[in-house]
Amino acid sequence: MKKLTTVVLLLIIVFFGSFLWWKNGLFPVNSTSKESVIFVIQKGSGLKEIASKLEIAGLIKNRVIFFLYARLGKFEEKIQAGDFRLSPSMTAQEIAQNLTHGTLDIWTTIPEGKRATEIAEILEKNMPTYQDSWKNILVQNEGYLFPDTYLIPKDADIGMIVKQMRETFDQKFLTIDTNNSKLTKSQITILASLIEREAITNAEKPIIAGILLNRLRQEIALQVDSTIQYAKGKNAINKKWWETVTLEEYKSVVSRYNTYLVTGLPPGPISNPGLEALRAAANPTDTNYFYYLHDKNRQIRYAKTLQEHNANIEKYGL
Repeated sequence: MKKLTTVVLLLIIVFFGSFLWWKNGLFPVNSTSKESVIFVIQKGSGLKEIASKLEIAGLIKNRVIFFLYARLGKFEEKIQAGDFRLSPSMTAQEIAQNLTHGTLDIWTTIPEGKRATEIAEILEKNMPTYQDSWKNILVQNEGYLFPDTYLIPKDADIGMIVKQMRETFDQKFLTIDTNNSKLTKSQITILASLIEREAITNAEKPIIAGILLNRLRQEIALQVDSTIQYAKGKNAINKKWWETVTLEEYKSVVSRYNTYLVTGLPPGPISNPGLEALRAAANPTDTNYFYYLHDKNRQIRYAKTLQEHNANIEKYGL
């Protein structure tokens, strides 16, 4: 009987100890604190990682308790990526609930090879502060709006957004070896913008860069279809960008961007290239090819002479 009483007492002590441990872990770290901090959750972050970072940031008392509370309360599936304004005066329950609500910023993805006006359309869909005047500012920065996934404040203006994208471009460009290139930064960017639109795979990009540079050295027109597509803009009927070029348009589209009519690089970028395209433009493959095309299976076909190129066109039914 005495042993049973002792066991019961121990169980009661453990129960109340666990209860107090649990309750204490849910209390605010500092109930009188008036300060708040921005807590960022990256995409793909797991609940354990989030709980650990909350504890390190001094926003919760115990990562284990927060983890268990969020898991048992089914908050885990609802927690969003983004940034949140949190305070040490908030309880663990309040923090968990806040992490499931709308964030202060908006995740916005800019894919590689988009032109500035396409980026404007993406921002129009995502940003509540979007204005029509943004389009012209984006166009002025064509080529330097680095494609990436950005966390943009909901109240951001276009100056803030462009600054974020251009700073990312500059940071990425610094990682590129340009020592062996005779091109300027501007020329590399223009060439990369063509490569981004012309290549299907990253493996093709340095070879296409080498081909285009071969044509530039020989003062042969680049004859890049995507430059005409850029000059054409959006199709007025189906509202699509980058529509297929017709035979007539090789001559009828009068523009400095028409590289069938004008030799040399176009006057500016035609898209916003990613890192691999920029690397390819700065470090092209040394090749004897002067021509390329993609067949119906999206397989690239190279040629050294116009005769070989025409044979590829006939062979692959283009």
